[in-house]
Amino acid sequence: MLSYEYSRWDGSQFLDIDADDILAEISDDLMDSGDLRRALQKMMQRGMKDGPLMGLQDLMKRLQQRRQERLHQYNVGSTMDDIQKALEEILRTEQEGIQNKLDEGRQQAKDSMQGEQGDQGDGDQTGRQMGQQRSGSQPGREGKSSSSSDGLTPESLQSLLDYLEKRAQQKQEFLANLPKETGKALKDLSEYEFASPDAKRKYDELMDMLKQQIAESLFQNMQQGLSEMTPEQMQRMREMIQSLNQMLKDGLDGKPTNFQEFMNQFGDMFGPNPPETLEDLMDQMHSQMENMNNLMQSMSPEQRQQLQELMDNVLQDMGIENDLMELATYLNEIFPRERPHNYPFAGDEPVTLKEALRLMEEMGKMEELEKEIKGSMYKDDLEGIDPDKVRELLGNEEAENLEALKDLAKKLEDAGYMKRTGNKMELTPRALRKIGHKALRDIFARLKRDRFGNHDLERRGNLGEKTEQSKPYQFGDPFLLDLESTVMNAIERSGPGVPVRISADDFDVYQTETMTEAATVVLLDQSRSMGHTGRFLAAKKVAMALHNLIKTQFPRDNLYLIGFADYARELKPEWLPETTWSYYVSGTNMHHAFMLSRQLLSKHKGGTKQIILISDGEPTAHMEKGHAYFGYPPTYRTIQETLKEVQRCTRQGITINTFMLEHNYSLVQFVNQMAKINKGRVFYTSPDQLGEYILVDYLSNKKQRIH
Repeated sequence: MLSYEYSRWDGSQFLDIDADDILAEISDDLMDSGDLRRALQKMMQRGMKDGPLMGLQDLMKRLQQRRQERLHQYNVGSTMDDIQKALEEILRTEQEGIQNKLDEGRQQAKDSMQGEQGDQGDGDQTGRQMGQQRSGSQPGREGKSSSSSDGLTPESLQSLLDYLEKRAQQKQEFLANLPKETGKALKDLSEYEFASPDAKRKYDELMDMLKQQIAESLFQNMQQGLSEMTPEQMQRMREMIQSLNQMLKDGLDGKPTNFQEFMNQFGDMFGPNPPETLEDLMDQMHSQMENMNNLMQSMSPEQRQQLQELMDNVLQDMGIENDLMELATYLNEIFPRERPHNYPFAGDEPVTLKEALRLMEEMGKMEELEKEIKGSMYKDDLEGIDPDKVRELLGNEEAENLEALKDLAKKLEDAGYMKRTGNKMELTPRALRKIGHKALRDIFARLKRDRFGNHDLERRGNLGEKTEQSKPYQFGDPFLLDLESTVMNAIERSGPGVPVRISADDFDVYQTETMTEAATVVLLDQSRSMGHTGRFLAAKKVAMALHNLIKTQFPRDNLYLIGFADYARELKPEWLPETTWSYYVSGTNMHHAFMLSRQLLSKHKGGTKQIILISDGEPTAHMEKGHAYFGYPPTYRTIQETLKEVQRCTRQGITINTFMLEHNYSLVQFVNQMAKINKGRVFYTSPDQLGEYILVDYLSNKKQRIH
């Protein structure tokens, strides 16, 4: 048996986003701005408000959070710590070796002196060993006595012992006077004759490790080709750098370059993913040098100086210091010089030089990705963002999220919701119907949740639309038979059995409601003030919802849309998503809006004729001789001309229902005068409740017998 476990969305689960989800998400922004491209850009920026899709802003926040985690985790100043510890171990081992050699010499001298009365051969052997410590192999002297011929006299032994102690003291003083700076100390030790073979071995291992790490810091994957740093390998590295310098010099001088020949000779030194072009190689080297510069800049001045001295010493020991300086000069000519980044690392976790350079590389990639995201923030094309970089730095979920953001427009196209005309994006009629349906659904969902008002004004009648309630048939009723109820009546009357015999008294028919035909004009105020607090967006959503309701539920009704500011003009429903309020136009010309509404409604001779006015202010313009005249505060003439047009509408049986989104004294005075003339209703509401008022009122009037 299958079982499923559900949990609240926490952003870690990735779900496929379809075109309906995208269209629903952008519908408000689309109607607010009237620009499909801009609405898609906003969705790309912020993602889905309550869904699984992150926007670029979320990706940016995650990237910044990841960077802060790194900065609070690691201490790049500790880069020199391991090297310093290794140096201290070398010095400790060498000091122990010096002391061991000295103790050994003292013991041998003591044994030699005691052996004068003992085994002469042993004394001679001890003397020869001590003599070799001072001046190498000593030739023997034949024919002498045991104390002066084959062996050493007590005076000679003491002289040799004094020499050993002097040499030990010199070495101890040399070690004690080594520079405190790690790089300088390692450089001085390069010419030092170690007394301890173990110390010498540890020193060589440290220098080889530093050479490998510094080589890798300069050339990506170089360490794989120089794993042991033998003299032969270092010579080959010098040849490679010199050949590269010559190729870059030729390129800067306008001479032909042969990158393939270079790679045929040195390609094995660049690991499993060698650069494919000279440009790729230069990018890699420039990036690696930038990483080193950024590491230096992120250290304290003392740490920076120590690392620089260390690198100078190692590069000089490798014999490539001058060649690299020449290479850096060519790269600075090719690439614009950038100021190194100072990354404020404040963590406790220590890192090696190799790990620190990897951190610098990661931080650099984060900088690049942040620039890519910022550059794409206000575009509908996200091709400038590298998904592989997102996957590497943030993870698979974020990379998949980016791909989903890139596909938003394509999914709308594939679903038939969008088409392109040149560079312009346009919604299709199918998308407009979908947006209108969503607007209608949202309003009714709110109605169901808030249980707004009591608008149950229906009347029962013998004509109209069928309801779900039935009653016994009476002569003259429409014969809309409720078959289930009729059969049950027959069974109750005659009892169970077949056939069921039905008589006239068994008939039940569905009741009907009187549904009026209506012609409606919605007047949308497009004046500047309607752009405040989402007023015009709410009005547009209501208009689209009402259009969808009439098209789907009341196809015999007619709906007209008129927008007005300084002038009024008819709007087609398909224009609504791109229609917006007038920022640069002054005037609220209700006079012209009522005139145009009356002309449109005069074509309808029967049924209900009504105007739904959605506005937030009194009239401030009127028409004279075909031109609009503006005045603020509203002039007496503008008010009078507007009220005269209200009277003309009233005489033609047109009801004006006013939905006001503002409530002030002068506005209330005007609206009251208009309602007194027309007998229409007035509603003072807010943008978030506008749709509920209008749709409930419209549906309520559909269920009345109006004569």
